[in-house]
Amino acid sequence: MARAVELVAGHTVQLLQGAQQLFPALVVAMDAALESIRFETYICDFSDGGAQVGAALERAALRGVQVHLLADGFGTGGLPTVWLERLARAGVHYQVFAPLGPLGLLLPKRWRRLHRKLCVVDGSLMFCGGINVLDDFRDPNYGQLDAPRFDFAVQVQGPIAAEADATMRAVWWRMQAASAARSRHLRDAGRALSEARVSARRGGSGFGASVHMGHVRAALLLRDNLRNRSVIERAYLRAIAQARHEIIIANAYFVPGRRLRRALKLAAQRGVRVRLLLQGRYEYFLQYHAARPVYGALLAAGVEIHEYAPSFLHAKVAVVDAEGSHPWATVGSSNLDPLSLLLAREANVAVTDADFAQTLRVRLVDAMEHAGHAIDPVVYAARPLRQRVLDRLAFGVVRVALWLSGKVY
Repeated sequence: MARAVELVAGHTVQLLQGAQQLFPALVVAMDAALESIRFETYICDFSDGGAQVGAALERAALRGVQVHLLADGFGTGGLPTVWLERLARAGVHYQVFAPLGPLGLLLPKRWRRLHRKLCVVDGSLMFCGGINVLDDFRDPNYGQLDAPRFDFAVQVQGPIAAEADATMRAVWWRMQAASAARSRHLRDAGRALSEARVSARRGGSGFGASVHMGHVRAALLLRDNLRNRSVIERAYLRAIAQARHEIIIANAYFVPGRRLRRALKLAAQRGVRVRLLLQGRYEYFLQYHAARPVYGALLAAGVEIHEYAPSFLHAKVAVVDAEGSHPWATVGSSNLDPLSLLLAREANVAVTDADFAQTLRVRLVDAMEHAGHAIDPVVYAARPLRQRVLDRLAFGVVRVALWLSGKVY
């Protein structure tokens, strides 16, 4: 069984669905910030609904709050000039994580992305989930959407907010050190590395570091390429192994490895009801087609698979035994695919609280029953040859990419 992740008491946790709930909560928190705002995101798009987040960061910096914004170099690319100028004038500190450079993603080392979505205000109030700074009704590739993207985040007060703050500080200063080293400013690089080490050791700032805010037990699950390479996968494996009644997983890009597939099949075979809510709309070739070859074995084991179609499903959440004596739930940025579990920086929050688990369960069951399409094993087995070829091709490409990156999944 996977090693347990310690969940700490003393939290209040609120579930937020979509940017329509997350963005107003972020704005309220940022407008009340006194000392610091640390923000990490994969996509940073300040158009449409995302503009309210950019404006709140700008307002905070103008009144003297230390604002640090870190966006991924592939997911975001570059901010428009008008926003770069606005943020710079306000005093927002902005960095790009791992810019692609002239060769782009041709270099396997560039596949390691900052995929987590984290915001910590004054070291004590944290937001974590799968929601980018991107309007719910807008897609970078497909334009305006008819229905909002299906996604979740959590707002957390309590000890893990300080943990997130310290982690974000350390990442920021390591990037500063790397930049100084590339510019041969060795004294600045040494100073930044020292600050990174201090940040990684301390528990953050503000009352979140020392005051318990509520009764909920929670853990921050951080995946990186150093000490925390399999934290999120282990948490899933342990929760699935301990399930006694029900497992519900909603995941945007679902290409589980051998261990996760086996755990889900074993759970179903011992009588646990296992339901998956997965992407039903075509978004990207690899993610869409590479997921389907694993359906057969799961369906044969009794796993129920539902595909979500009203809009793009972007959620990365799960709930186990919400109505039992040991509920477990997670909300975060990590897909159950090789990119998230082996390469990207990810962040999930795990919670053992009956009310929270039940709230998430209600949302997922409603989506499956009213916005999902159940996959019939007979229909799946008889899908057209062309689709089966594309599915196998995509799955093969994923395996080759893993080989090139030197990973085993």
